[in-house]
Amino acid sequence: MASHFITGLDTGTSSIKVAVAEIEEGRPSLRAVFKEPSSGFRRGAIVDLAEASQCISRALSNVKKLSKAAAKNIYVNIGTYQVKAKSSQGVVPVSRSDTEIYQDDIERALKASQAVTVGPNRTVIHNVTREFIVDGVGDIMDPLGLAGSRLEVHSLIIDAFSPHIKSLTRAVELGGGEISGLVFGPLVASRSSLSKNQKDLGTALIDIGFGTTGLCVYEENKLIGLAKFPIGAGNISNDLAIGLRVSVAIAENLKLNYGYALAKEVSHKESIELKKFSPEAKGTVSRRFISEIIESRLAEIFELVNNELKLLGKSGQLPGGVVIVGGGAKLPGLTEIARAELKLSSQIGSALGDEWQTKGDNFAEILEDPEYATALGLILWGRDEEKRGGKNYLSGFKIRNLIKYFVP
Repeated sequence: MASHFITGLDTGTSSIKVAVAEIEEGRPSLRAVFKEPSSGFRRGAIVDLAEASQCISRALSNVKKLSKAAAKNIYVNIGTYQVKAKSSQGVVPVSRSDTEIYQDDIERALKASQAVTVGPNRTVIHNVTREFIVDGVGDIMDPLGLAGSRLEVHSLIIDAFSPHIKSLTRAVELGGGEISGLVFGPLVASRSSLSKNQKDLGTALIDIGFGTTGLCVYEENKLIGLAKFPIGAGNISNDLAIGLRVSVAIAENLKLNYGYALAKEVSHKESIELKKFSPEAKGTVSRRFISEIIESRLAEIFELVNNELKLLGKSGQLPGGVVIVGGGAKLPGLTEIARAELKLSSQIGSALGDEWQTKGDNFAEILEDPEYATALGLILWGRDEEKRGGKNYLSGFKIRNLIKYFVP
């Protein structure tokens, strides 16, 4: 089988991350990773199309230097928090007299499950199959070839604000790229960072970005819930800027170099000279005070997560605990506060190494970096889409679907 390229484009509020992999014999091998400052985005959505497309163009120019084909097969994350999910089901009779279930029966059941009202200006971006049920017997992942008279599917329908989808698509096109699929960010972060065993046990993935925080919850290898919150690591920097009366740039620097998520673990005696960060800044600041501000905002983020877990009946009830990814996952002490606030085990996530070929350039640090979970997950998602072909029970939004949503 000839090799080909897949590009993962993670469009974040503060940075754009691009990963390019060559698919050889079904397995991806990283060929390049780029990171560019981003502008024109706010809380995961485009607010200035011209700025956003320019940033994407700069990022994709590096991709084109590697391979022009890689810029024509791009999977992009949907980062907006204006995403909703609802449970749905579809029921159809098996069409053939021999009662064997064929692919067209499956497609009819999936289509029936999508017959839901999502509201004006909303676009269905995913139809995630939880299980198939044949003649009342459930927990079936693939009913193809089974015998039965009645086929039922339980799904999770995920929809997003249509103008956000259209703007993102347009920005990538203006930037010189061609999109093969758009995928909700936390789903692809889960794809790269959670093992099947973790999804079976019951695990929540928390993706802390700069402007938003995403959540996906799995149990028995099924997606049981997801959410996106309009708050992220950038809010911590803003809080520090206000509390310390310094610029946001200095606050971000203080957070990265001296921040700690649990204030009680930091000595009262430690102080920091602000002149180290800016000649205009005066005085000193207690490192404990910095940690108190950080802890307060993180507690708010985890409260939102826990409220969502309560709605799912899973607060404190996930044996696999939580896995945290995203740029915000690098804050020291984060797993400790997560354990304290959520009453669950906690760990920082990284890419599953056995998914990747490691020959050639050494990208071990990238695979272990939680900030690249989404970009890497987009590559794996794209590879999975190619493998699934017609049997696509975990579908992402295809660009050809734009025609029926946006063309009269």
